[in-house]
Amino acid sequence: MKIENIKQPFIDIFPGDFSRNTMQRNTPKVLFSTTEPAGFTTPELIIFNNELSEEIGLGKFEENDLNFLAGTNLPKNIQSYATAYAGHQFGNWAGQLGDGRAILAGEITNKDGKKTEIQWKGAGATPYSRHADGRAVLRSSLREYLMSEAMYHLGIPTTRALSLSLTGENVVRDMMYDGNPQEEKGAVVIRTAESFLRFGHFELMSAQREYSTLQDLVDFTIENYFTEINSEGAQKYKDFFENISKRTADLMVEWFRVGFVHGVMNTDNMSVLGLTIDYGPFSMMDEYDLNFTPNTTDLPGRRYAFGKQGQISQWNLWQLANALHPLIKDEKFLEETLNNYGNYFWEQHDKMLCRKFGFDQLLDGDEEFFTNWQGLMQELQLDYTLFFSQIEKFDKETDLRKQFENISYHSLNNQNLDKIANFINSYNLRLEKNIISKAESIVLMKITNPKFTLRNYLLYECIEEINLGKTEKLNILINALKNPYEETHPDLSKKRPLKYDDISGSSTLSCSS
Repeated sequence: MKIENIKQPFIDIFPGDFSRNTMQRNTPKVLFSTTEPAGFTTPELIIFNNELSEEIGLGKFEENDLNFLAGTNLPKNIQSYATAYAGHQFGNWAGQLGDGRAILAGEITNKDGKKTEIQWKGAGATPYSRHADGRAVLRSSLREYLMSEAMYHLGIPTTRALSLSLTGENVVRDMMYDGNPQEEKGAVVIRTAESFLRFGHFELMSAQREYSTLQDLVDFTIENYFTEINSEGAQKYKDFFENISKRTADLMVEWFRVGFVHGVMNTDNMSVLGLTIDYGPFSMMDEYDLNFTPNTTDLPGRRYAFGKQGQISQWNLWQLANALHPLIKDEKFLEETLNNYGNYFWEQHDKMLCRKFGFDQLLDGDEEFFTNWQGLMQELQLDYTLFFSQIEKFDKETDLRKQFENISYHSLNNQNLDKIANFINSYNLRLEKNIISKAESIVLMKITNPKFTLRNYLLYECIEEINLGKTEKLNILINALKNPYEETHPDLSKKRPLKYDDISGSSTLSCSS
């Protein structure tokens, strides 16, 4: 790989702590601290993303690149660092946070001029580790590698994974925070993004009243990642906030489209570029449930439940608005932008649902149709992904029970089947209002509704196999996630088996990694 081409422009521009001291502490008035990965003497490569490496300009993997992938014996051109940010966690101001498990190698530019940041996760402690060890376990690292790649192939803005390596160390974690810590295999994942800048970076500088640095950071972000903004003065910062709001709303709609639940939408986990970032206790939704949250830490309040993600993203944008106010200085504009956010989000959300159902446009009465559908889905615990696959190929000549019993987590009696039949009738009546043909409607559904999603039970099975040194399941999942809109692996496109209902790591997760 062309590791020598990695640069660190961020630390050349902004104030930082260059001591390389990893003691966990507050680092006021700086945006980063230089720090080195711990280094691991016996790393083992599990998987390397050759396609991504070529795309971002690193080139092909060679055997001697393993040390870099594990954060060991870094070349002299790399001055690695961790960034400082703040955030609201579960609705409460948490103050300084920062990259506690992440260390940035820097940025690489490919032949087309596209910039990509490269970051280790799980490579050791930083000043922002908050009394933790900075390590990560195989369980969470494999989940992040696979899910970030799955989201990319679903067409959803996301960070991406370059490599996954075992560190050769064991790491102690209390997976469910129930007083039962256990040793697990340690791992390092390298993840990439155009930028890892979060709402929290701007919150930190604003909270510390470092307004000059805040302005420099916004100017840097606009110049590098929002090149469509060409206004000046306060208008430039207004355009910046409006752009972030739109990107965030669009991302939330995409999450709803495929049934993705992030699990921990703190402001420090929100990308200003509108990327899906920080894959922790996430889940793809099995049975449809607006109140579903996979994160045990989010119980019983369910702040970050599936159906609340649009609302929470707006709340997070209010916090970003407060942080940017010293530059924008226009409360009325910020309030109007945030109030308009809800209108824009719901308009895009309903248009997305139209596409999922094969409707060519949003019509009066569709809101009631969608509400009735949601009620049916939730009452009968119908599988979100499989439901749309089923109505796409629905056959009125085939027994209704046979078509829907394998996509329901609820026992279907005759009354339930009548409810499904009534919905199908209302759906067919709505389809008749389309301008496009039935064939064109099916095409619209096919490109909108994935046939394959990376369910938690599949990840659980893969983790179990990898812990035994087997990679067959891993290879199957990688192949399947690259073609999510095609039924290439029908054996993987089925509802969660009953045996996984109450297994930690399959149905429920924690923030432990």
